[in-house]
Amino acid sequence: MPGKFEILTKYIDKIGDDAIGVWFIDKENDGTPEHPIQMPYVNYSELVNNFINDIYSFIENNKELELTSYGKILNENGIEWGTESMQMANLNCLDARCILALIVGAVRAERFCDGALLNFLKNGTILQWLLRLQELDE
Repeated sequence: MPGKFEILTKYIDKIGDDAIGVWFIDKENDGTPEHPIQMPYVNYSELVNNFINDIYSFIENNKELELTSYGKILNENGIEWGTESMQMANLNCLDARCILALIVGAVRAERFCDGALLNFLKNGTILQWLLRLQELDE
């Protein structure tokens, strides 16, 4: 029987095999009104986009966890909503709700800082969180 978090932990074996995402930097346009330069952004892979969609589905289907209040959950566990604090969190001391809040926080960070999620994916932090979530789900 699949665990409660299987919708997310199914990505454990997939994240490392995927290109994840690449930065798009506009080198075609010259910045004139006719050819404005597009701001750089990360073009995420289909796998990452599916992961993001599954996170939002999980939030919607598990409202009792109040994951839309991820910042509050992080603060209650002594973690700031920032890259360094989130990456340095001692996962062995955190429950599933806080691990989920870390994941949601990383996804939401992308809305405010292009490339934030890419950083969490490339440095293995998301994978560590998913592994801890799987451990708690067993």
